[in-house]
Amino acid sequence: MLKEVFIIETNCITPIGFDVVTNIKNIIDSVSGIQLHHNLELMKTPFYASVINDDAINSAFAKIAPAENFTRLEKMMILALQPIIEKSKLDERTGFILSTTKGNITALVNPSAANFKKAHLSQLAKNIADFFGFKTEPIVISNACVSGILAISVAKRLIQSEMFDNIFIVAGDEVSEFVLSGFNSFQAMSDLPCKPYSKNRNGVSLGEAAAAVLVSSNNKNSKIKIIGDGSINDANHISGPSRTGEGLFRSIESALAEAKINANQIDYISAHGTATSFNDEMEAIAFNRLGLENVPVNSLKGFYGHTLGTSGLLETVIGIQSVLESKLFVTLGFDEIGLSQYINIIEKNEDKEINYFLKTASGFGGCNTAVLFEKVK
Repeated sequence: MLKEVFIIETNCITPIGFDVVTNIKNIIDSVSGIQLHHNLELMKTPFYASVINDDAINSAFAKIAPAENFTRLEKMMILALQPIIEKSKLDERTGFILSTTKGNITALVNPSAANFKKAHLSQLAKNIADFFGFKTEPIVISNACVSGILAISVAKRLIQSEMFDNIFIVAGDEVSEFVLSGFNSFQAMSDLPCKPYSKNRNGVSLGEAAAAVLVSSNNKNSKIKIIGDGSINDANHISGPSRTGEGLFRSIESALAEAKINANQIDYISAHGTATSFNDEMEAIAFNRLGLENVPVNSLKGFYGHTLGTSGLLETVIGIQSVLESKLFVTLGFDEIGLSQYINIIEKNEDKEINYFLKTASGFGGCNTAVLFEKVK
C-alpha cells in the first residue's frame, strides 16, 4: 500500500501580500494586484500586470540576509520558503523541488558569462538550495504553466516511492520583457484587467509571485492530503489547447481513478482560467465531459494575473485556505459567461464545507495537470 502524502505548511509572496493571511484578507476584500504599468524598459506601450514592489521585496529580504548576492527572483523564492523551513531539520531524507517557467531570464538582458550562468535553471535551484543548506540535489520542474501543480504531483510520487520523507517545493516567476513580448506576440494579452470565463474576455494579464509548500508523509499538523494526480499532454499545438479538452479530461480522469472518488464528490475546482478564448472554452468542455459542470469553480487570475510556473502552486495554497476556512472565493473580473457550455463560476465569496477539491492547470505545448486534495479531519 502506498504511503499517504500530506501538505504540512504553505506560504506565498505576491503583490497583494507577503504571507497567506494577508493574501486571503485581500482576496475577501476583492483587492487585485493587477495595475496599469508604464515601464518602457519592459514594454513600449502601457500594460496591465500584477507586479511586486521592488522596495517591498528588498525591505523584507534585508531582515533575513544581505541582498547583494541574489537576483530579484531568488529573493522572492527565499522569502516564500524561509518561514516554512526555518524550524525544519534538513537531512538526506528531505528533498527540494524548484518550479519555474523562465527562472532568471532577466539575467540575459546584459549578456555575460556570469549572467548566462545565472540564467540556467540548475544554477537558480542550486543558489536556493545552498542558501538553506539542503543536503540533497535539487530537482527542477519546468513544464510551462503546469510547473507549479506538477511539482506537487512529482513530490507526492517521490515520497510514495520512498525516496524522501519530506519535500520542500518553491515556485517563482517574474514579469519580464521576455515574457511580456512573448505573450504580446501571440496577441494574448488583455488591454484591461483579465476577465476569466467572461463573454468579453480578450486575454491574459501577466503576474509574478513566489509560493512554497512542505509535502510530507507525516500527517502531524497536516493541512490537507494529496489523494490523486494525473498529467497528460494532448500534443495539440505549440500554444493552443485541444479543442475537446482531451489532455485535461484525461488528467482529471486519472486523478479521480487514483483517489477512488467520483466526480460528484468534488466540492470545488480551482481552475486555470487564464481568460484567453481557447483556454477557458477548453476547460468548460473538459469539465462538462466529466460531469463537473455544477461544481463551484473559480479562477484566481483576476487577483494575481497569470504567474506562469508559479500559478499552480500559488493557487493550490489559496485553495487549501478555501478548504480550511470553508469559503469559496470570487472569480474576480468575471461578468457575463462567455462559454459554449455551462460551468458553475463562483461570482461572490460564500461559505461552503469543502472535503475534496481539484486543482487543474494547462500550458503551452499541450501540457495538463490535475491534482485532487482531501480535507484532513
